Amino acid sequence: MELIVLLGIMAFLYASVGHGGASGYLAVMALFAIAPPVMKQTALLLNLGVSMMSFIAFYRQGFFKWKLFWPFALGSIPAAFMGARIPLTDSTYKQILGACLILAVVRMLISLKEGTLRHLPAVLGVGTGAVIGLLSGMIGIGGGIVLSPLLLLFRWASLKEAAAVSALFIFVNSVSGLAGLKTWIPLDQSQILYWLAASLLGGFLGARWGAAIASNQKVKWILALVLLIASVKLVLV
Repeated sequence: MELIVLLGIMAFLYASVGHGGASGYLAVMALFAIAPPVMKQTALLLNLGVSMMSFIAFYRQGFFKWKLFWPFALGSIPAAFMGARIPLTDSTYKQILGACLILAVVRMLISLKEGTLRHLPAVLGVGTGAVIGLLSGMIGIGGGIVLSPLLLLFRWASLKEAAAVSALFIFVNSVSGLAGLKTWIPLDQSQILYWLAASLLGGFLGARWGAAIASNQKVKWILALVLLIASVKLVLV
């Protein structure tokens, strides 16, 4: 029951900022000592519904920019497929995931101020997308925790534009990553249905809240603490 509740909370928090929540799901599952292959497959599945709901909410508010999305997606989609096919030992998987969770924590604790927006060179977008996509496929995330801060850091997008672009980016990478998995692990259907229901409910509420209201700083601190605990557990255990 605790796992279901935590997955729903992660979906709510991540959807509010335009993310699918894979890094959060992985962090929670790591705390419950779930096997890495199951973690990867499950996180990508949960990502689909939440990221799409988040995208729709931000799209309806007029924040989605196609010109920002397509270069990253063009590079990331095939790379995510290939990344999902790269075999990783459990220890290597945990180390890489732990590092990515720490990156997510750093992103949450650093406030990136918006300024005059800059033009995104298409070639740079494709190359960056390919790198993010490869990493995403390898560990089972959508790549939003990497793309979103880059969009803000280089001032290619405003905060909510970055959320809208990242949401769809996460969705297409999750689809590509799932398609690239060499083997599917049979999951307990009753269990996965509860997980999906919790993530969809949390994602629906979070997306509606986040699209209309700015992110709460306290929420970021709580989320950062959870990810930090999980990342330490993955790296040290």
